[in-house]
Amino acid sequence: MKKKILIEGMHGASCASNIERSLKKVRGVESVSVSMMTHKAIVECDENVKDEELQNAVKKAGYQVKEIESF
Repeated sequence: MKKKILIEGMHGASCASNIERSLKKVRGVESVSVSMMTHKAIVECDENVKDEELQNAVKKAGYQVKEIESF
């Protein structure tokens, strides 16, 4: 399953890597790609991974989630 996460508060490449590192720690996440230019993260994960877990990982890194969409 893939999820697109819209994120607020990113200002540079280090922001993207902090978010990426935090999302990769969530159990069931297989891959993460964060774009600072589009303020989006694309996450490949098990269907058992809840949106709330992903949102908490982004929050732990110090950023805000605007929206999470499965596709």
